[in-house]
Formats: sequence, C-alpha cells, structure tokens
Amino acid sequence: SRVECQSFRLTMEDPVSVEYITRHMAGIQQKYTQSGGMRPFGISTLICGYDSHGLRLYQTDPSGTFYAWKANAIGKNSKTVREYLEKNYTDETAGNDDECTKLAVKALLEVVESGGRNIEVATMRVNEKLKIWSDEDIDALVTSIEADKAAAEAAAAAGQ
Repeated sequence: SRVECQSFRLTMEDPVSVEYITRHMAGIQQKYTQSGGMRPFGISTLICGYDSHGLRLYQTDPSGTFYAWKANAIGKNSKTVREYLEKNYTDETAGNDDECTKLAVKALLEVVESGGRNIEVATMRVNEKLKIWSDEDIDALVTSIEADKAAAEAAAAAGQ
C-alpha cells in the first residue's frame, strides 16, 4: 500500500485519497481470497486517514468489499461496541475531540473487563501525526469515565 501511495503521488502529483487506498487494499484482499493456491486474508481491517474530504474511516472485508463509517468496531464483541456507538454517537460528539475519544473508550469499556489495562487508544487529527496514548493517559481517562458514571448513578438513585 505504501508503494501504491508513492506511485500514485509520482503519477498524479497529488496525494492519494483514503478511499482510493482503501479500494486498493480491498482489491488485494479479494484477490488473495478468491485465487487458488494463495492463503486468503482472514481479517477485516479498519483504515483511517484524512484527505481533501476530511477525516475518513473505512472497513474492508476479506471478500474485497469496503464500507465508509462514522464510527465502527471489528473483532470480538464488535457487535456490542457497534450498538453502543450507534446509540450514543452524535455529530456534536464527533466535532469535539475530547468527547469523541471519551465515547470510543466508553464503548470499549462495555466489553473490556479489566478497565484500561486492555485498551489501546490512538487519535488522528488533520495535519498532525497519529498520537498513540500512553497507559497513564488511558488510565486517567478511564478513571474520569468511571467517576462520571458513578456520579450519574448516584444522582439517579437520589432522584428515585
């Protein structure tokens, strides 16, 4: 995929779009899955990036199909996470970096048993490098989320 991006840039003198590289990767997955004598891809991938259209998120399947998403999860318990995101995602949340990150971690906490120890977070912003969060930052966010949740439960119990 890196070679395809470089080739595209040399040929077209423009950076590759996220959709273009997603289509390229999905085509490779489909070719390996369909062709005899090749081991098929057995995974779905999430591809995020930004281009002239803004931040983009795509999912590819081994069959070669790809989908654009506003928020998504793949893997074990992804259905639970996806349902949480569908229920709680709003455009206002997506417009606020802190709230968006908090929503993603809340969704993961729905299926992760040991708090922040089994969560990895990376954030992408336009014209910035991908930021991989430290364990301390994740723990602080999880603690904040759990405190908010406890306060909401206490308020709900007091209101009854």
